[in-house]
Amino acid sequence: MDQERTPLLDALKSYVEENVIPFHVPGHKQGRGNPELRKYIGSNVLKMDVNGMKELDYIGNPSGVIAEAQHLCAEAFGAEQAYFLVNGTSSGVQTMIMSACNPGNEIIIPRNAHKSTIGAIILSGAIPVYVQPQVNKMLGIATGVSAESIQKAIEEHPQAKSVFIINPSYYGIHSDLKSIVEISHQANMTVLADEAHGAHLYFHPEFSLNAIEAGADMSAVSMHKTGGSMTQSSVLLHQGDRISVDRVKQVLQLSYTSSASYILMLSIDIARKQLATRGQLLLNKTLALARQVRQELNDIEGIYAFGKELVGSPGCADFDETKLGIHVRKLGLTGYQIERILRERYKIQIEFSDIYNALAILSLGDRRENLRKLVAAFREIAGERESKDASKWFNIPFCPEMIVTPRDAFYSPKRIVPLELSRGEISGEMIMAYPPGIPVICMGERITQEIIEYIQLLRVEGCELQGATDAGINHIKVLGSALPQASVSKSVSQPRSAYQEIPVYLSP
Repeated sequence: MDQERTPLLDALKSYVEENVIPFHVPGHKQGRGNPELRKYIGSNVLKMDVNGMKELDYIGNPSGVIAEAQHLCAEAFGAEQAYFLVNGTSSGVQTMIMSACNPGNEIIIPRNAHKSTIGAIILSGAIPVYVQPQVNKMLGIATGVSAESIQKAIEEHPQAKSVFIINPSYYGIHSDLKSIVEISHQANMTVLADEAHGAHLYFHPEFSLNAIEAGADMSAVSMHKTGGSMTQSSVLLHQGDRISVDRVKQVLQLSYTSSASYILMLSIDIARKQLATRGQLLLNKTLALARQVRQELNDIEGIYAFGKELVGSPGCADFDETKLGIHVRKLGLTGYQIERILRERYKIQIEFSDIYNALAILSLGDRRENLRKLVAAFREIAGERESKDASKWFNIPFCPEMIVTPRDAFYSPKRIVPLELSRGEISGEMIMAYPPGIPVICMGERITQEIIEYIQLLRVEGCELQGATDAGINHIKVLGSALPQASVSKSVSQPRSAYQEIPVYLSP
């Protein structure tokens, strides 16, 4: 196919140039009904903000320009099918899990999966089998899951239907995806990949294996994060016959909006064209910038910008150099403090921070001038530090004991208790640091003192915590005194003896 084509953009241009008289939604009528918005963002954007019609195709059952744009996208990514998503990769993750699993099916997932994975578990009725990721204690971050831990999970749960993998993690760390796919397929399990941070992997040979190349059955890709499209626009990729095309389309019909944004979809169309025709050239520049800024940061005392040297360490089969993780523990500052200083003093906004690290993401649009400002800011911050003593070490809690499945916990009666008095209770909501959106505690899991203290620490440090009804996380919803009937999944990261004391509530 001709990857220079942009069928969706061309159709929208034609619509605008014909000066069509709109007696259709949206109600702003090409911006005339909202002059303040039109003045600020421009009239062309609002003229292209339209709804489905014959010439512009329909997202629910595309057969025209949307279908052609999706075919071009599939070819560019090396997949058999591609579906445009206007509700982010979260909707793609939900579609994958609902397509691969029926209620009651087990699915093997890393514990550090995004919150959308737990949402998909609730929607599908699947039962999670959590796999503990490796942890880099020096950096204080989770890395990837090992092929051995996936093998162990498969042996202990041979009836599981699917294996869910992150490729790469928010920090840029890759698990051994190729081996995991082979192990999973040998066990007749499908493989689903969360590639929210991996759109660029498909368009440069120096990046690690992408999910489609590794043989995964489906992948959800955030085009907006690293591919150049607009926020909230993503792509769902599919290949093979382990998951039927009809099932995928059926699930999409449940979640698709009938008023998909043409602005978002055309941004995917244009971004795909750029990646397919000029991606390698543009990513050459991005990689060169990433390597240069990483070296300059590592020349600053007290700063460690981690990178390819992590490859071969536990849980790290490869590393994405466009993820600029900056370890600041030796400055005596937290990542949260660094994020605030960068924004307030230098007008620099990074992607996210944790207790020990700050993360900047480099992509097609970064310029050397801005990276110089980032390095200069860190050089100044480090130069002001009188003490180089490391900050206090905190353990990251993983894999709490699951007592009730997330779906049953979601529908169970709940009560509210103070967080500090919730030890031993079963959580009735999800609490996560956002970004990156990885749950500290999920619905149906036992709350431990370690989890309470970790949430309190994140709260004190000013981390953005989401998921709880109480925005201040002073209180938490827990399940009522009467436990629901539910199936229980055991975490493969816990010793087998630990499961024997877990009460099992069987479904009727």
